[in-house]
Amino acid sequence: MGDLSWITARPVAHRGLHDAARGLIENALSAAEAAAVAGYPIELDIQISADGEAMVFHDFTLDRLTAAKGAVSALSAAELGRIPLAGTADTIPTLAAFLARVGGRVPLFIEIKSAFSGDTRLATRAVDVLAGYGGEVALISFDPDMLAEAKACAPHVPRGIIAQARYDGAHWPGMTPERGRMLADMDHRAASGYDFISYRFADLTHPALVAARAQGLPVTAWTVRSPADAARALAGADQIVFEGFTPQA
Repeated sequence: MGDLSWITARPVAHRGLHDAARGLIENALSAAEAAAVAGYPIELDIQISADGEAMVFHDFTLDRLTAAKGAVSALSAAELGRIPLAGTADTIPTLAAFLARVGGRVPLFIEIKSAFSGDTRLATRAVDVLAGYGGEVALISFDPDMLAEAKACAPHVPRGIIAQARYDGAHWPGMTPERGRMLADMDHRAASGYDFISYRFADLTHPALVAARAQGLPVTAWTVRSPADAARALAGADQIVFEGFTPQA
């Protein structure tokens, strides 16, 4: 896999260096540009369109960040690309457009969103889009199946598992206690082949995370929202994923 020190070299801008008050919307090309100019690596999210394209957008639905309604996956890439983000001039970009805008200036951490349905087409499409990209990039996901697909398609691309200590509540419908424990303990490395971990900031004392870090796996902490929390996070992780403030590099 080679040298992965770049994964924890600098604080990572969560969904780009976004600031809605300045018209910089999360995952927008303008937020990516702001992060790249400032020299921060970028975490971004991808969803699948109706025609199988990787689109840079966090939510499964359009409602929160656009004037449109409904599922991202119900519209084509062309249709999604015409939808303004939060009333700005930015629209929902394809992953290819995002890569072209950043152009290798800073590392990218591409989160493959998942409904845990077993559908891994988005991982396959992400790998296809990344072919020939010259910048530092990693594929990350909460879903081990997405990482396993990425491993099968492009074993040379670094993979990171995103995890937390608990998977109960409304945000995790259908999650069994057994599967939740497996995800929290990240007990799937043989299949998913993750090279590093991004763990929830509030859960950095989870025994499985502490053990993994002791074994030398790089760890980032998500999502850190203040300098005070950054200092606390760096006691249990090697780097932070941040938003809402500008950390020291």
